[in-house]
Amino acid sequence: MQTTQFHTDNAVIDSVMPPVIGVSELKILKVLSLLIDYPSNELFLGDTLADCTEIVARSTIISPEVRAQIIDLIEDLIDTGSLEAQARYDGLFERGRSLSLWLFEHVHGESRDRGQAMVDLMGQYEEAGFAISVKELPDYLPLYLEFLAYQATVIEDDIQIRMDIADVSHIIALLAARLEHRGSMYKGCFNALLQIAGKPLNMVEEYQEKISKEKPDDSFDALDKEWEEEVVTFLDAQQEERCSSQTSTQSLAAKAGVRTAPTKNIVDAPVHWVDFKTTSAVKP
Repeated sequence: MQTTQFHTDNAVIDSVMPPVIGVSELKILKVLSLLIDYPSNELFLGDTLADCTEIVARSTIISPEVRAQIIDLIEDLIDTGSLEAQARYDGLFERGRSLSLWLFEHVHGESRDRGQAMVDLMGQYEEAGFAISVKELPDYLPLYLEFLAYQATVIEDDIQIRMDIADVSHIIALLAARLEHRGSMYKGCFNALLQIAGKPLNMVEEYQEKISKEKPDDSFDALDKEWEEEVVTFLDAQQEERCSSQTSTQSLAAKAGVRTAPTKNIVDAPVHWVDFKTTSAVKP
């Protein structure tokens, strides 16, 4: 089985030929990309979800507990079906901004700095020889994860990929805390990203008190207020108030509205987990 058999609408395509990501241990990033993305009808066709289950069950870079969380989500998607899964996803990720999957929205909000950050990240894609095949902003988390999954086989440097994820780990931890607060099974995907980045899961606990005081932003009143706000065309703002960061993915956590730990040059990557007790329920 090769993960290149998966079909999604947010694919990042190499201008010549996409590399095979099945040989990389970080191919699980492709699985997480699929699961965090909108559950399109294609996700439920053929053996896609079964293949995702197999990759997760065999992964040694996330703990058995987190593997079980992701497999539970996959099995729930299978039992739920595409229509109900899509309705649930809309109510969770696409209503309000607290669970936005666009990374720079949590860093820059609606400021013009977000526009330059978009340009910088798009340049990173193009420099690597990739192009976005659909109309999507470059900071969309599922798209960024798919890009990193391919990059892991190109640069053959797992530490660099883990550091790229670590740069946004505080955003990921905040999203994981909000998902846990809502009782969502999607939290397992974000816990996995934290472990891949070499971050402890107690990062999520640090945000529990903060989010307990948040006002819901998915109410009708909150949504009406959001529609009344002025729309900013980010990509047209590249000539104004340029973002001071050298790259779009570095120092994101430091610019976010959350407290961050001092940056380290080396990510403490987790050891390989070898307890496969949770795979007993996995379908062959």
